[in-house]
Amino acid sequence: MTAHPDEHNCSCHWGSAEDLARLKTPDVELDPDLLRRSWEPTDWDDHASVLRRILPQLASALVSGQVAPLFGMYEVGRSLARGNWQQWPAEQAAAVRAFLHAWWTHSLITPNTAVPAYEVLALCAEASATLAPWLDIWETSTDPVADQRLTEAIAHWESDLLEDQLPWETWNIEEDLLSTLTAWLIRHAPARLRAHGTPRQADSIPQPVLWTPAASAARRSPGRFSPLPAATPRVSNTSGTEPGRSGTAPPRHR
Repeated sequence: MTAHPDEHNCSCHWGSAEDLARLKTPDVELDPDLLRRSWEPTDWDDHASVLRRILPQLASALVSGQVAPLFGMYEVGRSLARGNWQQWPAEQAAAVRAFLHAWWTHSLITPNTAVPAYEVLALCAEASATLAPWLDIWETSTDPVADQRLTEAIAHWESDLLEDQLPWETWNIEEDLLSTLTAWLIRHAPARLRAHGTPRQADSIPQPVLWTPAASAARRSPGRFSPLPAATPRVSNTSGTEPGRSGTAPPRHR
């Protein structure tokens, strides 16, 4: 598979005609910078064709930690969503879904992975516009490493959750993703964290009533709420068009 024969991009800002020709040639390995310049742009005429051209190499680079987005892995998930991969022919869409499923499961149960599980989750959520199936996999994973990944994730997410913010930037409906994530954490995290030997972090998860905008505003007012216990240190689509970067709020640094 290759990029569309008529695909083009700005030679001044994107790259050379030779680079573009590589995208239109099958089975030619791309250097890491060209790979980044292939999945990252938002202005391809046929983003899906570009994605199909680079996906085998991109998948390998993702798992090995060779992809380094500016702000987070959710950016790669957005790129997949821009390509409307869920609308591809059934066999191709199934291959993408199987890769995401396999990588997410691998990140939960394998020690010393190249990419933190919470980053893989953000990518999968943005690529699929949902959190539920990925959290279901986490819920059914009983490997002790999966509990360790939960410890790491909460340490990374806590400050955002306490401010009623999703821990990554999204162009989906943030309130839906946030409510799904917080409800899942309230149901499942405390028992798993205590069983994993991190009871203090389990006790730092606020009750549902505290995860509301009004409660957050009250927490930010001196004297209204006592501080919650601190977390332990970190142990280690559819056919819609994605909004452009211009005019959007600048990404939060994680």
